[in-house]
Amino acid sequence: MSQVPAIRVDALRKRFRTTQALDGVSLEIAQGEFFGLLGPNGAGKTTLISILAGLTRADAGHAAVMGHDVVRDYRAARRALGVVPQELVYDPFFNVRETLRIQSGYFGLRHNDAWIDEIMHHLDLTPHADKNTQSLSGGMKRRLLVAQALVHKPPVIVLDEPTAGVDVDLRRSLWEFISRLNREGHTVLLTTHYLEEAEALCGRIAMLKSGRVVALDDTKSLLQLTNEHCAQLRLDGDAVPAVWQGRLQRGADGSWVFNFGEYAELENLLADLRGAGIRVTEMQLQEPDLEDVFTDIMKRA
Repeated sequence: MSQVPAIRVDALRKRFRTTQALDGVSLEIAQGEFFGLLGPNGAGKTTLISILAGLTRADAGHAAVMGHDVVRDYRAARRALGVVPQELVYDPFFNVRETLRIQSGYFGLRHNDAWIDEIMHHLDLTPHADKNTQSLSGGMKRRLLVAQALVHKPPVIVLDEPTAGVDVDLRRSLWEFISRLNREGHTVLLTTHYLEEAEALCGRIAMLKSGRVVALDDTKSLLQLTNEHCAQLRLDGDAVPAVWQGRLQRGADGSWVFNFGEYAELENLLADLRGAGIRVTEMQLQEPDLEDVFTDIMKRA
């Protein structure tokens, strides 16, 4: 018997007055996946997450978390989900530990301190356990949001721009902890504008534009959608062969930038440079990354 998907959405549509936020979005995320949801601002990512969390109701279509319909079986669907929102939302009247205990209570959990202590340890919140949430820095408030999402040990974790505006240390410790939870079987859905994070972490990625899925594939396959490579060259002269003047662009630092699709083009360039007596003193090759693919897909979509 096959597992039910961790997240399944079928033909979701949602309109806000004149804006079609979701226009027939369908996708499935298997249990245990680390899945990326990418798109420009206004693509519909947060609307989709709000529907999964029961904060917004779709105009049409269906959504389920661990097989539980988010409308008909809201309590079970919500219990299976831990959401880290974009906005810094916190209660200023309690300290960190109290906040996490109260959050546990929302899910009917008592005597949850061992897990709370473990979460605080991994998110470096232990030294701040007795501090009022209002006195925390922005980065610490972000960590607290992550802790609140994990306090009931949900099988599905949704991270909506979790590292926006946070320091490098938090980003590293957060991804180490989330990656560990993923290895232990938790499903992770990530939205981020840091495409290098998505490329490094996500096994599959969906890209949204104007409320529609415009790409959906495993990360490796998406990276193969573009064959645009880039070579940055430093030459011992100021001129290049005339036949290449339209292809080589002069950089601000004096280097030459050459964009090419096939490595045979680079071989031909280097041969012509040698034939003209121009020596290459330095060369750096840049492979296409997810940002290149994302830009190409958004232009075509």
